[in-house]
Amino acid sequence: MTLSLSALVLRAKQLDIDAIGHLSHRVELVSVVAELIHALQSERGACSIHLASGGTRFGAERQSAMVQALALEAALRERFAQQLQPDQGATPRTLSLLAWALLDLDALSELRARVDQHGLSAHEAVAAFSQLIAGLLELTFHVADAAQHPGISRLLVALVHLLQGKEAAGQERAVGAQLFASGHNEEAEQQRVVHLIDAQERSLAVFEEFADAALRARWQQHQLTPKVAQLERLRRALCTARPGAALDTAVSETWFDVASERITEMHAVQAELVQGLRQSCQAQWRAAQQDLQDSEGLLQKLRDNPPPHTHAVARFFEAGVAPEAAPVLSAMGEAPAAAKASQARDQAAMSSLMALLETQSARLSSMEVELDAARRALHERKVIERAKGALMSRLGMSEEAAFRSLQKAAMDHNKRLLDVAEATLALPDAFFAGQGGTRQP
Repeated sequence: MTLSLSALVLRAKQLDIDAIGHLSHRVELVSVVAELIHALQSERGACSIHLASGGTRFGAERQSAMVQALALEAALRERFAQQLQPDQGATPRTLSLLAWALLDLDALSELRARVDQHGLSAHEAVAAFSQLIAGLLELTFHVADAAQHPGISRLLVALVHLLQGKEAAGQERAVGAQLFASGHNEEAEQQRVVHLIDAQERSLAVFEEFADAALRARWQQHQLTPKVAQLERLRRALCTARPGAALDTAVSETWFDVASERITEMHAVQAELVQGLRQSCQAQWRAAQQDLQDSEGLLQKLRDNPPPHTHAVARFFEAGVAPEAAPVLSAMGEAPAAAKASQARDQAAMSSLMALLETQSARLSSMEVELDAARRALHERKVIERAKGALMSRLGMSEEAAFRSLQKAAMDHNKRLLDVAEATLALPDAFFAGQGGTRQP
């Protein structure tokens, strides 16, 4: 088999186009996952009030959310099946996460049956739905981490953190609704609300950093609406209530409504982000196709316009024509007029090729810078989450206390939070054993 330049160049570009196609398939997968998460969040919130009120409230709302979730679950199972096809470009990690999500989805009918029978508490239902959603979120995180195109990667990072912030908002809605519907405050649930508010702020800050200006402005404008102000007042009332204090059960529906409006706005922003991802994939695909056509054209020019010396050799051996002189390279002398013209055409073709290569090089450099920023954000998130998990498991700390400990260490030592997290993960088990169990580091 003969290896050619054109085959290499065109194959590389075709693989780039295939990669964009695979990423486009993953974007559609993420879109369905995100919609199912939204439906499950609504079902979880309705379940929390339904169970906390002893089954007297939000029965219809729960049924409506469940019907929507069932339809989206069926659509997602179809997407999962499609991922088994070679043209989808699924990785082993992707398929493993799909299997994990499918395992949770298979257990969903039993969870719903237990809610029907009031066989679990509101807190247990919220925790069960949240664990299922966590697996789906991990899938979206993996897709964002695997993206290799800067515009698409940036939008995926924004989407992942919006979904994480939205999930924290959904958990806050469910926990707060459960507290109000029960009629009395519990300190543990109250603290969960505080932690969830903080988690939203962290995730949404990253979303704003990577989202485009229009979406960022839209979200910031939403923060100034009366409903958000009302939610803040209800948050203060809930977070400052004494443990065991009575809560107005009638406020549960108001809480649910204002929290839902904020989540609905997040859902609208999510839809715009997904649409932006689709458009970005299409634009990248069209640009790659154009590059492929340009490469073919330039390579054809090179084939049609060989170097001047080959023209001279061809004329020298032309049948029936008496040669004037043996063909020689004229590096030090003047080339004949015909050779000069051919050389000029060849130089023009080479200039076009060089211009294309320089343009592509500049674009690739810009892409690499943007990809590095997206990768760093995802890497830092992973390391910090792992460090928090280490503190929680080894010292028995809460998630909030673990994060605050990392923040304090970073400020005390004038280090980046990432550096402190990496140092924490590098500490031996013996160090934690000497910290006295649950003592704060």
